[in-house]
Amino acid sequence: MATTELGTALRHWRDHIPAEAVGLPVGARRRATGLRREELSQLAGVSADYLVRLEQGRATNPSPQVVEALARALRLTQDERAHLFRLAGLAPPGPSTVPQHITPGVHRMLDRLAGTPVAVFDAAWTQLLANPLYTALLGEWHGDDLNAVWRNFLNPHSRVRHTPESRGALQAAHAADLRRTAGRYPDDANLRSLIAGLRRRSAHFDALWESGAVSEHQAARKTIDHPHVGALTLDCDVLSITGSDLRVMVYTAQPGTVDADRLALLDVIGAQSPAG
Repeated sequence: MATTELGTALRHWRDHIPAEAVGLPVGARRRATGLRREELSQLAGVSADYLVRLEQGRATNPSPQVVEALARALRLTQDERAHLFRLAGLAPPGPSTVPQHITPGVHRMLDRLAGTPVAVFDAAWTQLLANPLYTALLGEWHGDDLNAVWRNFLNPHSRVRHTPESRGALQAAHAADLRRTAGRYPDDANLRSLIAGLRRRSAHFDALWESGAVSEHQAARKTIDHPHVGALTLDCDVLSITGSDLRVMVYTAQPGTVDADRLALLDVIGAQSPAG
């Protein structure tokens, strides 16, 4: 069970993190030196009311997912994150679980790529973080659809243009990559649940899983049909973060092309465009 020390720690970290340190704009009329509760709740995807109850010690059993989201939003170090888990009455995730911690250095790297669509995924292809331009480009996802493998097999709505052959190749690559991850993290309950759900709901995934193929998925050039700026053909590169098993997906356009112009336009209008 969480202690009131959890609320004290959350307030301390929230009060001592400048808004600009987590990528939020700073206005001249801002009085708070740290983050407002509403800002932290938005960054973490946790309701502001629940955050108030956590800080006041009235909510005493936060889930591991909530603690992980708060640690990520507060940009805690590995040691600070482990401390937050213990204050919440939880064991910090061990080496047998899929890593989901994003280090402050990776956060800073993403901040410096503000004009580039960038997202961070864990080893199971669950999206942990996406910058605004990535969301404007590809849409905003929630729940199970945050996992790219789940979405690829079970959600027909995608802005990425596919032929039957390219979708089949992507699905085979995703299934083989997920099997590779399952071999490294056999004790991860969330990963087992994801695989079981995919096998139950997709006969095609189940057949690919039964094939036993193992490989690492590598992204390539993609054409994205955007509802507001038109089609963009972009290079999609996946970068691996050493020691954390995170994947950073980056989309770039060749300079001087129509694709580059459309991506720049999307960077300007993205905030006003429907993201979903």
